[in-house]
Amino acid sequence: MRRGWGRRMKRLGVVLAGLVLLVAALDLLFPPPLEKAREISRVVLDRQGAPLRAYPLTDGRWRMRADLDRIDPVFVEALLAYEDKRFYAHWGVDAAAMSRSMLDLVKAGRIVSGGSTITMQTARLLEPKERTLGAKLQQMIRAVQLERRMSKREILELYLTLAPYGGNLEGVRAASWAWFGREPRDLTPDQIALLIALPQSPEVRRPDLRPDNARAARARVLDRLVWRGLVAADHAEESKTAPIPTRNAFPALAWQAADEVLSGAPEDAADVDSTIDIALQSAFEELALARSDALEDDAQIAILAVDIDDRSVRAAVGSASRQKAGGWLDLTDRARSPGSTLKPFIYGLAFDDGIAAPATRISDLPKRFANYQPENFDRTFRGDVTVSEALQHSLNVPAVQALEAVGPKRFAAALTFAGAPPRLPKDAETDPGLALALGGAGMTVRDIATIYAALGDNGQAAPLRWRQNDPQPEPVARLMSTASSQRILEILRTAPSPAGRMPASLTQDAPQIAFKTGTSYGYRDAWAAGVSRGRAIVVWVGRADGAPRLDATGRKAALPILFEAFDLADRILGDAGGHNDVHPDMNDMKAFSPLAQFGSESVAPQILFPPDGAEIWADSPDRSFVLAARGRGELTWYADGHRLARNASGEPVWSPRHPGFYKISVVDAQGRQSRANIRLLHEID
Repeated sequence: MRRGWGRRMKRLGVVLAGLVLLVAALDLLFPPPLEKAREISRVVLDRQGAPLRAYPLTDGRWRMRADLDRIDPVFVEALLAYEDKRFYAHWGVDAAAMSRSMLDLVKAGRIVSGGSTITMQTARLLEPKERTLGAKLQQMIRAVQLERRMSKREILELYLTLAPYGGNLEGVRAASWAWFGREPRDLTPDQIALLIALPQSPEVRRPDLRPDNARAARARVLDRLVWRGLVAADHAEESKTAPIPTRNAFPALAWQAADEVLSGAPEDAADVDSTIDIALQSAFEELALARSDALEDDAQIAILAVDIDDRSVRAAVGSASRQKAGGWLDLTDRARSPGSTLKPFIYGLAFDDGIAAPATRISDLPKRFANYQPENFDRTFRGDVTVSEALQHSLNVPAVQALEAVGPKRFAAALTFAGAPPRLPKDAETDPGLALALGGAGMTVRDIATIYAALGDNGQAAPLRWRQNDPQPEPVARLMSTASSQRILEILRTAPSPAGRMPASLTQDAPQIAFKTGTSYGYRDAWAAGVSRGRAIVVWVGRADGAPRLDATGRKAALPILFEAFDLADRILGDAGGHNDVHPDMNDMKAFSPLAQFGSESVAPQILFPPDGAEIWADSPDRSFVLAARGRGELTWYADGHRLARNASGEPVWSPRHPGFYKISVVDAQGRQSRANIRLLHEID
């Protein structure tokens, strides 16, 4: 007997093993279709996780990925108690529930209760079929497959992503936004009951089309939850009187900026965390719309705010209104003439080159540069002014003189290395010209924000950052030195305030804004860009089609909006920190000035002997050399930083004692200097 029993057990074991292998093989050959689970509406979130903009699927459906950490746990508990109380105990099929369902079917002659688990319902949502016994059997098999592949949490999240809620709504997040206007985090009992009731008959119970049906279904769920002890009876009765909701619009803030955020995110990322602050974004959009509505033409407004510390974009308004012409365009990314907004950077490079300083006198008189003759905006000239005055009053002739000295090709290259390449007109010459000083190349709002953020970061340029998961940007180039950037900022802080604004220097604790305006040729573009309290903000006003707007200057049209934007940023975000507003002493700035007068009179001395790069032979160790230079006034000579004496004839004499490399320099009375690097060789070398 024992031997026969043992043989039967072995045969049974072989059969069971074969069944297991067969099931495993079938599971591999016919896996559950999970493609639908990967087709998800993408949502761009603000820096705190609040939705800014949601994107429907290509067929118009809304299906947002569910995350149990962002869903009210009371709702989840009530759902499982109502739909599948043994969810965490069964393996995809609840045998007890299925037996009860079959018994009810036999007794009533019709389906009374489906007996489907959450996992089986998920399988049906993945692979919809007509409700037949064969389809039910397939759901059971698919449910087992899902349980083998996924955790209970993943299955529940998948169900809450796919469950139908009426119309083009799928998933609890889409339903919560459509019916309640918010995420399903903290739900009221009436909202919980409605979200449980809708998936059973989503079209019959649609709140916006059949409110009476929705109300009755909600009441039945509330009664069931009371019976299960999940809702107090008095709360349930009160919840039954709550109004049935109507359809809400999905989040649509940062309309154009959200596209930029998504463009650099992984394609499989359903929720993308941006750097945008929803409160500031909303305030800026309201500001842009209000100011745009006050304009009589189809003017649009674009605003961009950047934290200098990490280059995160805190708000980005691509257009004031999508109801106006060009409103669907992202005007922060459209190249327009920047007007005079580049002038601070021309002077910054001039400071670095030692050819100008804030106190340098520069001529503002009519001047022709080859075939180019710029005029000031008001068609008047002010004669001899300082560089500070020229920049504060945005004088054109001095800026072109400075660009000529710096070199337009070099200036364009500096902007390009900083991540803000100027776009030359298609019919222009290959190389940029002097018109670059006055807006003769295209720049975007993002470009201007990039370089003004660099100005506020001691001259260091870095790319803008749109997503929270993006790495902290590393500096890509230096636009100017720290000293030059601080001097430029101080000049811009002391520029005349806009109409109706008291100068910040006269207002206690008021933030001082270093700002610059710009107006393109023909009044097509009005600009204002500023730096204050660790933040850079840029405002552009104009028509999307580039048509002129009479008398719409940067100072009149854009500057008031810039100051309002800074007010909003200070109130909503506070001081960005990280970059304090340094105020160099203007008298000290004058002391550092290498030039008293800019222009033809301001030529640095030129070393005639020894020329730069020369190799000089000395026939003895005590050989001396008389140095020569062309320059104005008294010249002082140095060899490797040591001042040289003069001979009886007043000539500078250099008496090197050892062979090697030397640096010879000459400085005039105004601080202008030239250098020559040479090599001294002895006869024995």
